[in-house]
Amino acid sequence: MKVDIICPLYNAEKYLKKLHESFLNQKKVNLHKIKYILTESNDFTLDILKKLKSNKCEFVLIKKEDFSHSLVRENAAFESKADIIVFVTQDIEIKNDNWLENLVKPIEKDKVAATYSRQLTKYNNIEKYTREANYPEKSLIKSKIDIDKLGLKTFFSSDASAAIKRDIFVELNGYDHKDLPISEDMYFTYKLIMSGHKIKYCADSVIYHSHNFTLSEIYNRYKLTGEFFKENSYLDKYGTDSSGFTLAKYVFKRIIQEHRFTLLIRFPFDMGARLIGMKVGKWF
Repeated sequence: MKVDIICPLYNAEKYLKKLHESFLNQKKVNLHKIKYILTESNDFTLDILKKLKSNKCEFVLIKKEDFSHSLVRENAAFESKADIIVFVTQDIEIKNDNWLENLVKPIEKDKVAATYSRQLTKYNNIEKYTREANYPEKSLIKSKIDIDKLGLKTFFSSDASAAIKRDIFVELNGYDHKDLPISEDMYFTYKLIMSGHKIKYCADSVIYHSHNFTLSEIYNRYKLTGEFFKENSYLDKYGTDSSGFTLAKYVFKRIIQEHRFTLLIRFPFDMGARLIGMKVGKWF
């Protein structure tokens, strides 16, 4: 199957060269095209793009007002001529040369419609434990029959590194041409699952995706997430509140297990920023 990688960029000069090399180093995959969509930046990303040497690479430059997390990806996917589209973000680090093979292989082998990678963090902060909770060591195939057991987690995925059969993406109308500022991956995964398709979490397709967010940044992200759930309130019946509580319990347990008592000072403020942000987004 032909594979297209779709990667939005903004002020990406510190990531781009290494990321591009990682794409080209992937083995046992029919890499058809790497498409970068660059939003007007104030660094040297554009200059780097112009110098990238690969006949598989192309890029487009868009204005800031034309950027949309969902629409940029959707447009590129609809234009693709590949069998499989792979969404990535600019700030991932690819761990090895079989990341892409292990991400797309299940679409052929396991007959799933989509996949997403395991994410690790290089920081020894609370994100280490949230990553553990959301991206465990064991792979998992999810379908409609898992909703009673997994609840909202059934629809969890991440387009920081995800693959989708292009014909199914188009058949389901992508993100329905909506401008979604966050959680576009969950929006589509819900449609995918409810249409009777399967998605696989691929623990052997590994990336690093590391953040060290301030409390203000966490609050703002979860406020956007709350707004997403307000606009897509049908998801509430799958346990949006209980999902957050389960994550908090897991993080607290792991902090205690690893005797990271300095993180206990951060813990209530970190989780509080998530909770308050989510509530504000949903209520106002």
